Amino acid sequence: VQLQASGGGLVQAGGSLRLSCAASGPTFRNYNMGWFRQAPGKEREFVSFIRYNGHTYYADSVKGRFTLSRDNAKNSIALQMDSLKPEDTAVYYCAADTPPVTISSGLWSANGYDYWGRGTQVTVSS
Repeated sequence: VQLQASGGGLVQAGGSLRLSCAASGPTFRNYNMGWFRQAPGKEREFVSFIRYNGHTYYADSVKGRFTLSRDNAKNSIALQMDSLKPEDTAVYYCAADTPPVTISSGLWSANGYDYWGRGTQVTVSS
């Protein structure tokens, strides 16, 4: 499975960005998909995931500001990021959990995923 993230960039605080992640593989509809981010000098942290059935989960730090969706026809997910803050600045990585899939409690951790994209930089200026 190959993952290609796109959509990062530079935006002012309060602005919006939309990240996309395209996945290869004929059974994308059975994947759980997630986003993580890593700021300079910090560990990679969970942002959001969407299960194969469309249920979504968010870190408290982004809840109410970020919205994750999937389009199985296009083998892709999209992370709409609104009301961005300087502390959202990081490299954002998409990840795939392929069958046999991990239970939801395991998807909050990077260890729950099998494949990773290369990341896209998001910079929010104050």
